Amino acid sequence: MNISTHSSQNAVVLLSGGLDSVTCLYWAKANFTKVTAVSFDYGQRHNSELTSAKNIAKIAKVDHRVIAIDLAQLGGSALTDQSINVPDADKTADFSDNQNNDNIPVTYVPARNTIFLSHALAVAEVTQANTIVIGVNAVDYSGYPDCRPEYIDAFAKMANLATKVGVMGNHLTIATPLLHLSKADIIRLGVSLGVDYSLTVSCYQADSEGRACGNCDSCYLRQQGFLQAEIDDPTRYQ
Repeated sequence: MNISTHSSQNAVVLLSGGLDSVTCLYWAKANFTKVTAVSFDYGQRHNSELTSAKNIAKIAKVDHRVIAIDLAQLGGSALTDQSINVPDADKTADFSDNQNNDNIPVTYVPARNTIFLSHALAVAEVTQANTIVIGVNAVDYSGYPDCRPEYIDAFAKMANLATKVGVMGNHLTIATPLLHLSKADIIRLGVSLGVDYSLTVSCYQADSEGRACGNCDSCYLRQQGFLQAEIDDPTRYQ
C-alpha cells in the first residue's frame, strides 16, 4: 500500500503500545489522511503497555480512543488471569511454523482480536474510515489463531456484510502491513518511519514502570528482532 492509493482515506489503527502496533500506527500516518488510534483497557495483566499507547498517540498527534472491556472476568489466559503464570520463552521453538495448531500458548486471550476488531469496526463507521489497520504477523505470531491470514480475510468479509457502510457499497478493508514481515523487517520499517522503540512496551509481564521481564515469548521475539536487524535494542529491562 502506498500514499498515492490511500492519501484521501481515513484509517483506524489498533494500538496496544507494543512494537508491532506502534509500527502500524506510523505506517498508517504515512499512508492515510486521518488516523484514529484505538486501545483497550481489557483487564490485562499490566497497564504499562496502555500507558505507552497513550503517550505514543500524543506524540504522533493522532486521535486516540481507549475502550474499556473487562476480559479479566472471563479468565482463560495468562494475560488476564493472575493465577496463570506467564511462561518463559521456549528458545528452541520454531515460531515461523505457523501451521502448528496444536500449541496455542496460555498467553492467548480468548477471542481478543475478534472483540477488538469489532469495536474498531464501529469506530471506523463513526469516523468514516475505509481501513482498519492491525499488526498481526504470520511469521512469528506465536500460535495465536486470530493472527492468521485466513482469520483476517474472514473478518473483513463479515465486516462488509454487517455494517451500514459495507451494505451501501463503501468497501472496508483490514490492512495487515506486517503480515509477512520478520520481526527484524518490522523494526527496520519502523525505524525508517521514525518510530522511537524505547517508548514501546511489548512484554507480557512488564512492571509498573514499563520495564520488560526479558524472559517471556514477546521479549524473546523482540530481542531477536533487534539482534537480526542489527539495531541497538532500546528496551528497558527489570
